[in-house]
Amino acid sequence: MPTRTARTAWNGGLQDGSGQVELTSSGVGTYEVSFPKRAADDADGTTSPEELVAAAHSACYAMSLSNEIAQAGGTPEALDVTADVTLGPDPAGGFRLTGIKLTVRGEVSGLDEAGFSKAAETAKAGCPISKALAGVDITLDAALES
Repeated sequence: MPTRTARTAWNGGLQDGSGQVELTSSGVGTYEVSFPKRAADDADGTTSPEELVAAAHSACYAMSLSNEIAQAGGTPEALDVTADVTLGPDPAGGFRLTGIKLTVRGEVSGLDEAGFSKAAETAKAGCPISKALAGVDITLDAALES
């Protein structure tokens, strides 16, 4: 299996510094990062490690769920997955990811709500990013759309 690479160039201290994250393997872009904007409610045009984790988790989960739906005999027509990743204080000091909420709405043929919910839970447990983030509380809100 392949290895994917991202690179960050950082200048300055935590509070006054900034950096650029480059998605090296794909070459799709370079994105600004800074701690003050990371910790603010408004990202103001910069990304953060949490947003990048959310992107990775939502993409991985969508792939995992599409597979689980097929394994259960359904056909995934459309999946809309959002991952909300929260940064908060760590009781041991510093910061940590305090929670991830996965929200999925699916248009699926061949599965009822119970079958979809089972596939959604199985996908949450089996997604490689979920496994990597096992130390974080991950919740799931899954529902079929008509």
